[in-house]
Amino acid sequence: MDISRVIKPWKLNPQRTLVFVNATIVDPTEGKLIQNATIRISEGKITQIVTVSSTTATDDLPEENVIDLSGKYLCPGLIDCHVHVAVAPGEANLQAYKDISERVSLLRQPYVLKSMLDRGFTSIRDCGGASIAIKEAVEDGVIPGPRLFIAGQALSQTGGHDDLRGSHDTQLCCGGSISGISRIVDSPAECYKYAREELRQGADFIKIMGGGGIASPTDRIEHVQFSDEEIKAIVTVARNAGTYVTSHSYTPQAIKQAIKLGVRGIEHGNLIDLETAEMMAEMDNEEVLDKGLKSMKIAVDAGVTVCFGTDLLGPMHFAQSKEFSVRSSVLTPLQILRSATVNAARLVMQEDRLGQVHEGFVADLLILKENPLEDITILDRVEDHLLAVIKDGRVATSRWDKVKVDI
Repeated sequence: MDISRVIKPWKLNPQRTLVFVNATIVDPTEGKLIQNATIRISEGKITQIVTVSSTTATDDLPEENVIDLSGKYLCPGLIDCHVHVAVAPGEANLQAYKDISERVSLLRQPYVLKSMLDRGFTSIRDCGGASIAIKEAVEDGVIPGPRLFIAGQALSQTGGHDDLRGSHDTQLCCGGSISGISRIVDSPAECYKYAREELRQGADFIKIMGGGGIASPTDRIEHVQFSDEEIKAIVTVARNAGTYVTSHSYTPQAIKQAIKLGVRGIEHGNLIDLETAEMMAEMDNEEVLDKGLKSMKIAVDAGVTVCFGTDLLGPMHFAQSKEFSVRSSVLTPLQILRSATVNAARLVMQEDRLGQVHEGFVADLLILKENPLEDITILDRVEDHLLAVIKDGRVATSRWDKVKVDI
């Protein structure tokens, strides 16, 4: 008897060995196609890739495990680097989520996660709200979804971007953050304490609100938030734990403060200028741009590593894939695909495991009808162009009768 299945009866079955023949591999690193390839995946990994002139044994496999991909494209699984799964559909506006308990949110999150997986996102980076509980539920197979890299609760100052109290709200206890999404911290001492607390509770990185925003009622988008000493404290905690800090920052002033103090990631950056972008590139910073097409173009042209991120909340989660079409107005298909694969893998510190169809990498794969290097917007029309999603070597979604679902 497998005792582990008694303890966790929802444990997923071992992965099948699958062989894809006559495949065209999409290589976002080199920006090219690898024609007539045979790919073998086993135990969740890509174990062999050979060309048409070579052979790979398939005699030991059932017929359904050998899949002919003639005319199809095999692409790395996608990574969305800025999501908030805890702000699930169900409410009409952000203020309403102040009254939603973490338990209610947790019950809604499986819908969000499965929908993301069905769109081809095999990994996501949650920038505030996802807990170790939901991350482990996906890892254990309790619910289907992308693998998660989480920030836990984002850190905000009083009156900052995640303090949702209005000017007439005199409540003093606990700040005005959304339950489970963020926490209010003031002073270097609190920054040390709660950055450590987020890491203790399973955070993979730390998210701070380094500048003002749109959804918060009492700050302005041009505000710079947190003192140098507070940010230094959070960066020190993250570095000591072998991870990094990312900052919600729109303006050049907020971005410059953050990167000078050791913050590695900038979320949004919509108002970035060329000088700041060049500074970021020199300091090897990562950049996740959710909107602001002009800013995105400035960053890419300056050599900043840009990652794909959507930052959708509540009922807007359905529009996740539309970001491919939005970005296509200023970036090339290759630049966009890299942002959602190899660049994103680097940001989540998994560049040797994710983001490529490569031997030894995790078998996170998409089977596509068309070539995304020619038309990246096909990823915005998954019902028509995405035939199957494979995560960890298991077929999670299939719209093609030749591919059997495992999960």
